[in-house]
Amino acid sequence: MLQGSLVAIATPMHDDGSLDIQALRSLIDFHVAQNSDGIVVVGTTGESPTVDFDEHALLIKTTVEHSAGRIPVIAGTGANSTSEAIALTRKAKELGANASLLVAPYYNKPTQEGLFQHFRAIAEAVDIPQILYNVPGRTSCDLQNDTVLRLAAIKNIVGIKDATGNIERCTDLILRAPEDFAIYSGDDASSLALLLLGGHGVISVTANAAPKLMHEMCAAALEGNIKAARDINAKLFALHQKLFVEANPIPVKWVLQQMGLIKSGIRLPLVPLSSQYHDTLRSAMKQAAI
Repeated sequence: MLQGSLVAIATPMHDDGSLDIQALRSLIDFHVAQNSDGIVVVGTTGESPTVDFDEHALLIKTTVEHSAGRIPVIAGTGANSTSEAIALTRKAKELGANASLLVAPYYNKPTQEGLFQHFRAIAEAVDIPQILYNVPGRTSCDLQNDTVLRLAAIKNIVGIKDATGNIERCTDLILRAPEDFAIYSGDDASSLALLLLGGHGVISVTANAAPKLMHEMCAAALEGNIKAARDINAKLFALHQKLFVEANPIPVKWVLQQMGLIKSGIRLPLVPLSSQYHDTLRSAMKQAAI
């Protein structure tokens, strides 16, 4: 079971929006050096809706090859088409990813039974560890705890990224889930609370900009060092909040550009961060000492 801070890595792009593979390699080295506990590539923060299949495969391939076993790689392979999700997940396994992350189907609003059948079909089609991803604020589709528990009985469905930020709901899941089922926060602002309640880690946007601090906060929480975890989280809290002043990954890509780690590229329909938020993000960066 992976634990700790798993970075939902941004996809570097040139100013014209084309993939910047060399910058991706540099980001991987950065996260290895800063002790991130895992990399999630081509997720929401990686702009998965705007990369085509070949680009998707290239990003996974590059991440697996360049990480070279130094850090676990989880490949985002979700889609609102079950057959497409199966194809992407097969490709991720072929390319050597350690696991896949599967977002609940967006836009088409399946029932709970439809969600169960969707994820079961992917699990049965591809023998790779699979992590469910519930983010109803983006998908208009909510994977309920009872459905998650049905899916947790399937051998290779090994965890969930819960981005609801609902601590009561996450606590219920922690109390009822099998011991070997990993529960990751998908909401940086509430991730410390989830860890202290028995969660296993966070799939983090903040970790793009402050990977060392996110790793240290998670490690302290998992070790039961509550004061240290709270102190680190206090430094990070402005980033947790302000990295969502506009749709993710707009703010975090701006921060990474300011840090000199990537260029300004982002793909339509997303556009660069509005200038009115520049000072807001600079203040959050200063609080986190980055």
